[in-house]
Amino acid sequence: MSAAGGKAPPYTLHITNKNYSSWSLRPWLLLRERGIPFVECLTPFSDDPALPTGELFRRFSPTGRVPCLVDGEITVWESLAIVEYLAERHPGVWPADAAARAWARSACAEMHAGFGALRNLHSMSCGVRVEVRQRPAELLADIARVEALWNEGLARFGGPFLAGAEFSAADAFFAPVAFRFQTYGVAVAGPAAAYLARLLALPGMRDWEAAALLETRREPGHDAEVLALGEITADFRAAAR
Repeated sequence: MSAAGGKAPPYTLHITNKNYSSWSLRPWLLLRERGIPFVECLTPFSDDPALPTGELFRRFSPTGRVPCLVDGEITVWESLAIVEYLAERHPGVWPADAAARAWARSACAEMHAGFGALRNLHSMSCGVRVEVRQRPAELLADIARVEALWNEGLARFGGPFLAGAEFSAADAFFAPVAFRFQTYGVAVAGPAAAYLARLLALPGMRDWEAAALLETRREPGHDAEVLALGEITADFRAAAR
């Protein structure tokens, strides 16, 4: 169905709390940085014991998870599937160069399916800074792999983004890692260091972080993951309700 004047309505992107939701950030940032119009629909984690978060999200997402993109009568879930759906309709989601595109797709797939220690031990919490007591070997291996991937992409395709001159899905997929590295004080070497700063300075990243800091909702499970690894040395979030 078309909107008035024959123009199709923008996509609706369902997400959840910006302080915590790394999965939501990926397609949100891709849409923002590629200038693709969309409507954000943020549904916070449920506070109602009678309506768990998964059941609440199932009202718009078949898996009960976010992100979920709605385009008219079409619903697309899972961040990688959303990227591919957008790539069929908008240039620049993937690099035009075949080698860069293959590399970017591989890097995104690796990020989507791997880095379990990084996800579990450095969960995203944009508004805090954490002094880490100790990083297990598997976490250090994940951090080293991210650094190697970033340096490889920047060297092979000339930067300033991972797969070339323009922001692509590869950068969107690693954007949550930038917030994680900021939160837990992770330093990277080589061109990856400047790339980390570049990601954090993107307009979309700054807007996401600003909105995250305004959130007053706390998610006990996520906060417990943060405290399990270290001590919170700074908390920039609005006062919890």
